[in-house]
Amino acid sequence: MFSLENTATPATSTLDELVPSRYALKVGDIEVLVVSDGVLPLPTQMLGHNVQSSERAAWLDKMYLPQDAFDWALNAMVVHSGDRTILVDAGLGMDPDLHLPRAGQLIHRLGAAGIDLAEVTDVVITHMHMDHVGGLLVDGVKERLRPDLRIHIAASEVEFWKSPDFTHTNMPQGFPDALRATAKHFWAEYSDRVHTFEDEREVAPGVIIRRTGGHTPGHSVVRLASGGEALTFAGDAVFAVGFEQPNWYNGFEHDPEEAARVRIALLKDLARTGEMLVATHLPFPSVGRVAADGDTFRWVPVFWDF
Repeated sequence: MFSLENTATPATSTLDELVPSRYALKVGDIEVLVVSDGVLPLPTQMLGHNVQSSERAAWLDKMYLPQDAFDWALNAMVVHSGDRTILVDAGLGMDPDLHLPRAGQLIHRLGAAGIDLAEVTDVVITHMHMDHVGGLLVDGVKERLRPDLRIHIAASEVEFWKSPDFTHTNMPQGFPDALRATAKHFWAEYSDRVHTFEDEREVAPGVIIRRTGGHTPGHSVVRLASGGEALTFAGDAVFAVGFEQPNWYNGFEHDPEEAARVRIALLKDLARTGEMLVATHLPFPSVGRVAADGDTFRWVPVFWDF
């Protein structure tokens, strides 16, 4: 069992870890640790391949970001509720021959936070893209996991990856093949531990996974609720540009029109409730709230608590 008290300092201190890589908070009685898996540099076209390059350039300039490549954060969560310790997504894992040396740090950083993989009772997979399942494929990880580990994935997600459709995506060369191969490898290794659900499942007290679709057919979000507080882990439903430009298509979305509808509905709901948001590809630690701003939205990061 992990606690907020024992995650304040790393087990070891090394000069290659000079940036924060985990952030602890509580949602009522539920303990949460957001852990960075690193960053994924991608062409800026991935932020909105349905708009003119001049529009993307203007947004990047306004955000003081480079025009050629954008560093996507990769965030996962560890959640403790009741007697369950839940890993929400598993990071990229080993570099799938795509030359991504700044990603795939999750397993190392879980260890630095004092989290024993043998303590994890459940893994929730928001969707089966390689940067969400790859950490489970790192050499030696499977042997450290409990034999009764439960992996929760939407049934429609499993079905999709039997014959995935990439016709509406817009990815750099090599990514579709790597995504197919990683999903196939993951299924071969862990299908006997996968527990599918149709629309919604309570994984632990106050921890509910809900299928949204859009990004992939079985893409899901995880909502934590306890003591009048709530937080939603949105997976890939929300990207950094998605607040001001929620209708921009992301290159990894298999159904970009539906993904935009899902994104707008989720952001409207979070703006209405004031609940916290964490997402895979928002800048670490990605904990914040959403404010409505006319027909668009505004990201309101929380003040860090030490």
